[in-house]
Amino acid sequence: MGLVYSSITLSNPVNTELLPLQTKCLVDTGSTYLVLPQHVVTQLQLATLETSEATVADGSSRTVPYVGPVKINFENRSCFVGAIVMGDEVLLGAVPMEDMDLVVLPKLLKLSVNPESPNIPRGLVK
Repeated sequence: MGLVYSSITLSNPVNTELLPLQTKCLVDTGSTYLVLPQHVVTQLQLATLETSEATVADGSSRTVPYVGPVKINFENRSCFVGAIVMGDEVLLGAVPMEDMDLVVLPKLLKLSVNPESPNIPRGLVK
């Protein structure tokens, strides 16, 4: 499977006077979190909540800021999450994808709303 990119909208639910930011993101089912570069954090005026440790693709670990809250919108779905700050592109990980009940369509290299629940997100609670 190749790389999957999608368009999402990010906003700061604490400061509703700021305009939402539509951005391209790398969709990564192997990553846990939403990952934001510093310039996006600055634009959305997100507060640093704590420090987190992230393991990157080469196996090394880094201490990174954990910011939030962030509201993510994709098609007819939204969620509220925290994000780690690193890198130079937005990366959409498994936690927000699960929260919004999104799936990756590998043949189409596309992020999509789960076709089994097209109108509202569905999740497991047991």
